[in-house]
Amino acid sequence: MPAPELTFQLLDGQQAAAHAGELQALHAEVYADPPYGLAGDAAGFADRFRVQRRQPGFVLAEARSGGYLVGYAAGMPLRPSTSWWRDLTTQLPDEVTAEYPGRTFALADLLVRAAWRRQGVAQALHDLILAGRPEERATLTVPPAANPAQNAFRTWGWRKVGRTRDRSPGAPVSDVLVIALPASRER
Repeated sequence: MPAPELTFQLLDGQQAAAHAGELQALHAEVYADPPYGLAGDAAGFADRFRVQRRQPGFVLAEARSGGYLVGYAAGMPLRPSTSWWRDLTTQLPDEVTAEYPGRTFALADLLVRAAWRRQGVAQALHDLILAGRPEERATLTVPPAANPAQNAFRTWGWRKVGRTRDRSPGAPVSDVLVIALPASRER
């Protein structure tokens, strides 16, 4: 029996808000397993999502099979006053951390249900959410132990520029990756 066809769609913050419960459930499912271990992060996700979806330029790319959410990617442009670069484990040069309007798009989430992995869904979501972005570059964070994600991002052209650690006690480190966006290479 052939796999059901996937549909992909871009949503703005208001449209994404209508799917908040479904997004939260998928987030909890995917991030409960190692190396993430965020099983109790439902309230944290809800708070972050509520703030992120209201940011100017927020976008969410979703993948569905017959209406069933199989994955999504979400992000928004960084503001000049962003805290994105604040908790680095080593200081980076200002050329890397300085933000101004139009410089950096932050890919906050990219996740796919286990049964749908290794079928190109993550790359399709990645490409869809970054396609046509006007920013110069994109950034994301990923745990060093998330080998499949690390390998995928490296294959897609991302490079590590540093590490960051949340200020909460016992918080794990994450690698900070960046990629130049196609629109910036055309300038």
